[in-house]
Amino acid sequence: MPPAASWTAAIQVAKAFGAGKVIAVVSTEAKGEVARAAGADEVVMAEGFLDTVRKSAVDIVVDPVGGDRFTDSLRALREHGRLLVIGFTAGQIPEVKVNRLLLNNISVVGVGWGAYAMPRPGHVGKEWEAMLPHLRSGALRPVVGATHPLEDAATALTSLEGRAVTGKVLLVP
Repeated sequence: MPPAASWTAAIQVAKAFGAGKVIAVVSTEAKGEVARAAGADEVVMAEGFLDTVRKSAVDIVVDPVGGDRFTDSLRALREHGRLLVIGFTAGQIPEVKVNRLLLNNISVVGVGWGAYAMPRPGHVGKEWEAMLPHLRSGALRPVVGATHPLEDAATALTSLEGRAVTGKVLLVP
């Protein structure tokens, strides 16, 4: 799992904007607790997750990990499902065997926030306005993990790199 800052945000946004059932795939029980606190309806351990999630009708997979789990994420999708690629924290960029896309008419979509928002003046403001009611209600709330003084930035980065964090890592002056 990537740093909780991205996957907890994905869980909260999905729930706030009407997703029916959100299943979080996590690597540890501690991350499972964080996912539940963020609003996940179900938590599944990463090892062998495909057998469990196949029983659900998975419409969308948000994949910040890439790597070996990518193909299983494709297999987990129902007909017309979409896999949203938001990163590669596993360190390797997976390849798509396009026959998998044909089998169930599924899509793989790259979601590059900056590449999308920057050439669209005013877009960030529109998104912010859409999120404000959810921020005010508490449906969207950043999960804060460790806070480090700025001089300990190396420690903070090491915890991110080691995928040991269970919340947003903050650096303070």
